[in-house]
Amino acid sequence: MERELPRPALARARQTYHVRELQERGEIAALLNGDRSYAAYALGQLEQAYFTQSRWWRAQSGRGEGLVLHSRGGLGDAVFVEGDAPAIDVLLSLHPGPVRTYVTCRAEHLSILKKHFFVSNQQVMMRMAVDPASFQAAPATFDIRRLRGPDVRDLNHLYGSEGATTFYNSWHIDDGVYFGVYEGRRLVAAAGTHVVAPAYGVAVVGNVFTHPGRRGRGFAKAASGAVTAELLRSCRDVVLTVDPGNLSAVAAYHALGYREQGRLIEAAAVRKDLLGLAAGVRRWLARRRGHADTSRGSAVEVVTRRDPASGL
Repeated sequence: MERELPRPALARARQTYHVRELQERGEIAALLNGDRSYAAYALGQLEQAYFTQSRWWRAQSGRGEGLVLHSRGGLGDAVFVEGDAPAIDVLLSLHPGPVRTYVTCRAEHLSILKKHFFVSNQQVMMRMAVDPASFQAAPATFDIRRLRGPDVRDLNHLYGSEGATTFYNSWHIDDGVYFGVYEGRRLVAAAGTHVVAPAYGVAVVGNVFTHPGRRGRGFAKAASGAVTAELLRSCRDVVLTVDPGNLSAVAAYHALGYREQGRLIEAAAVRKDLLGLAAGVRRWLARRRGHADTSRGSAVEVVTRRDPASGL
């Protein structure tokens, strides 16, 4: 025969989460520094130029906490999550972010992301990192040049050599670190950055590409090595993400001194709550349960959820 749980047991079967928007970069950096290789792109969003285009949310309870970042700088709309899955679930139920976004998460977070987003092009990626002690420069056997804003036409032509249309602007190059390999006047390979954050000692290498007709000659390795060497002048941690099935790329990065730090998930995502109505109602209810945090000038939202650890 079923019977109602006593009130103390009901209380233990639920967790109360306090949700707050974070606005102090020092507080956010302290939360991310525990795993800098995984959080490198998020740390990069703390640079002033990117920070104004990002929003950070933290959920805390008696059992754990979670962090969600919605950013618009660097790669465009992106969501980064870290922490306990139930706390992340609470955050995304209130603050799901843009309708279309790009997800970076750990494997254990994926089921939570799929509750709130339609996920596509999901891929397991290898995160690799290098520091000044492990870096091994590539031999300077090619014509490698630092790319600047006026080189954007050559760069777009290279990136579009497989048929894709690219629209890099000169500021993409000038705000980052890009190097290219030339054969005569022709740009045949390039490497660049997704984000550079000297104030936080971290940078993310990306946009590595070689013309289809010039692959297998070490050009991408040489360009990536030049970018890495320049970044290590101002950043102690340089990371990149690579498909673990691309064995030649992994081997090239190993030769430069990069070492695997773990695996993560990257995917495109479309918010299920397209109009944001459900999230809006949940925020209204959470704010009614919360209170004004006058010391920080932000509202604390309170959400009570069933505790998965209780089994109830």
